[in-house]
Amino acid sequence: MEYKFIKREISWLHFNERVLQEAADLTTPLIERIKFLGIFSNNQDEFFRVRVATLTRMIGFENKNPEYQNFDPEKTLKEIYEIVYNQQKKFISTYNEIVKSLSGENIFIINEKELCKQHGEYVKTYFQKEVRSNLFPIMIENFQQSTSLKDKSIYLAVHLKKKDGSVKDNFALIEVPTSRISRFLILPTIKDKHYIILLEDLIRYCLSDIFSIFEYDEFHSYIIKFTRDAELDIDNDVSKSFMELISESLKQRKIGRAVRFIYDRSITEDLFNIITKKLKITKKENHHSGGRYHNFKDFMDFPNVGSKDLEYEKNISLPHKDLVNTKSIITAIGKKDIMLHYPYQSFQYIIDLLREASIDPNVKSIKMTLYRVAKNSKIINALINAARNGKKVTVFLELLARFDEEANIYWSGKLHDEGVKIIHGIQGMKVHSKLILIKRKEENKIVSYGHIGTGNFNEESSEVFADDSLLTANELITSEIDKVFSLFENNYRPANFKTLIISPYNQRNFFMKMIDNEINNAKIGKEAWAIIKLNSLVDETIIRKLYEASEAGVKIKIIARGICVLVPGIKGQSENIETVSIVDKFLEHSRAFIFCNGGDEKYFISSADWMTRNFDHRIEVTCPILDKDIQSELKTILSIQLNDNTKARIISKISPNKYKKTDGENKIRSQFEIYNYLKQQSLLKPIEK
Repeated sequence: MEYKFIKREISWLHFNERVLQEAADLTTPLIERIKFLGIFSNNQDEFFRVRVATLTRMIGFENKNPEYQNFDPEKTLKEIYEIVYNQQKKFISTYNEIVKSLSGENIFIINEKELCKQHGEYVKTYFQKEVRSNLFPIMIENFQQSTSLKDKSIYLAVHLKKKDGSVKDNFALIEVPTSRISRFLILPTIKDKHYIILLEDLIRYCLSDIFSIFEYDEFHSYIIKFTRDAELDIDNDVSKSFMELISESLKQRKIGRAVRFIYDRSITEDLFNIITKKLKITKKENHHSGGRYHNFKDFMDFPNVGSKDLEYEKNISLPHKDLVNTKSIITAIGKKDIMLHYPYQSFQYIIDLLREASIDPNVKSIKMTLYRVAKNSKIINALINAARNGKKVTVFLELLARFDEEANIYWSGKLHDEGVKIIHGIQGMKVHSKLILIKRKEENKIVSYGHIGTGNFNEESSEVFADDSLLTANELITSEIDKVFSLFENNYRPANFKTLIISPYNQRNFFMKMIDNEINNAKIGKEAWAIIKLNSLVDETIIRKLYEASEAGVKIKIIARGICVLVPGIKGQSENIETVSIVDKFLEHSRAFIFCNGGDEKYFISSADWMTRNFDHRIEVTCPILDKDIQSELKTILSIQLNDNTKARIISKISPNKYKKTDGENKIRSQFEIYNYLKQQSLLKPIEK
């Protein structure tokens, strides 16, 4: 039977459409709506830097490589551009609606032509003090090195003229320095009205000051932006270290070819032609016209100068019932398994665990994997403190965490300088698992305490990303966490795992067997079902197995935040599969699985999505949840999400983003319901075991 799949690129665009829906949703607070526009824009930029760049590279190779025989990258690119074009129209109309609604709250985003005298003087003063020294105009006539322009920046393309025509026209580029200065300048309030001007409009207002050495008296300016190919090309020079290869590849990324050129559609033809010629952007399909403003990712930090009601209420982190008033987290873990759910509960527990381990005289060693960390990482500081306190600290630091490579190279050096043993990976095998192993001497023996999680050790993202962490002293689990670290220290020599499920060794096969088990139970009339929660579902081998399970009568419910190439609801193929996606206040990031198993339910959390790369090219860890209380808690949380009728979208063959709404009074918004559920749990008396 020929099964149907959605193209992964198209499915991803459907996901980003859900982000755009949040910006358009009138029930979303105004400032949050404009921030969702920023998230949408940032997502789209990364999509072009990676997926569109990859498809562009593939053109011409699809007939030579058997892997591409049934895939037409050129056709897919055309589909992408059509969807992106329609999304962009919706984006602009949504932005205009938000701006209008902000004015109803006495908040006005104004440009350089709308400044009153008071604001004009304020802008001029601010420009001289804060902005001017950060501007370095490039005269296009003399410009040679197109690769020196940054792909994450926006530029003002300026047409300089003399009204009487006595001086020849000139053209210039000015980088808008948003990495050093806020994109938004809050102007003085006038009669309870709040005003904000964007940095590029502030610069426009002062163009005559910037080019004062010339005789020009008329300036026309337009924002441009281009996106570069961000895929790393790592060569195979064996004489270089892995870090050297990555460092050189990062330099190449900065001068990668442009895959998208965005420009203000009102730009003059002369200036457009000059710029595209100088930047060597010749392919018309790479040209994308837009409005006055670009790089909306900065709007993720849009300031709220109005009431608190314009933003989501900040949740107070809930205490975990087993950690309330505890003096020692390690002691609490020794009594029973503990699962933390971020951001409902605080990531500070992990920092406190590491801090405790760093000063506990009985702790002998700490091992940890790091993939992405915060800019000013308390995790790093805790590990450094442990090393300074004489603990043996080992860190596997993944250098190839996309777009965090430079930061991770920096942290690698910092940790090494403080005496931390650093292990790096090998080419073609990322380490994506989220592990901690603490070894402590207790009564003349070594006891291990472990952490297995679904998200990064990043205290900043943990306030937004919804993830799970298991803390355990169960020897079945901790002994195998130790084996995973042995993999890193012994050149990935496979070990025998009985409790943990490890990619790339047995993860796909394990889940295939779990699904097969449900198929067999369905065939003999037993109850058979599975609940699957992840970010992305792409691997066609396992999807075919899910289709087979559906055909056998297995009831499958999937919560997939992002890409889902599986097509649910097709008669004879996937009619027993229901798929929803939840996009809301927090970013759903956890991976969790429950299998009926003939009534003896099996529970798991994982660092891995069901993508080919996660199964075959990464070290990922899936962990069984053995504690009955945590099993019950996890099932309740997943059930709440499956019953969401406010922010859940139904993924179907007809409409990938239809809201799962109800006309009744029983509105279930899962993230709010989970917070309330865990709040009630926090009031329960700890169970002694």
